[in-house]
Amino acid sequence: MRRDDAEYMAALDEIVEILRRWAREGRTDGWYKSLSEELKAKEHNVHYRGPIISFLLGDACRRDSQGLEPMLSAIVILKATGRPAGQFFELANRAPFHRTAADWTWEQERARVFARYCEG
Repeated sequence: MRRDDAEYMAALDEIVEILRRWAREGRTDGWYKSLSEELKAKEHNVHYRGPIISFLLGDACRRDSQGLEPMLSAIVILKATGRPAGQFFELANRAPFHRTAADWTWEQERARVFARYCEG
């Protein structure tokens, strides 16, 4: 799988749908490994520790938000820490998101995702 090829774009479509469903469900156990397993069940072999998952999550955020809306991948966390991986925070600091530690926390971002998508 290569970024922007047909297989990648199909996986991107799927990851956006999975994350939106997780957000609607208010899931706080959305681990990278769980995401990888759901993608694999849909015939997208994306390892949870590989670079492709980071690219997909970044592209999912950019597809779902023009910068002001919450970052969809804020709900994907490492099982060991209960927080997103470092790549999430790097993405948050760059365009179009421009989140800074002075006025932003990951927990606030996650709450905004849930508020945007939750069914209840």
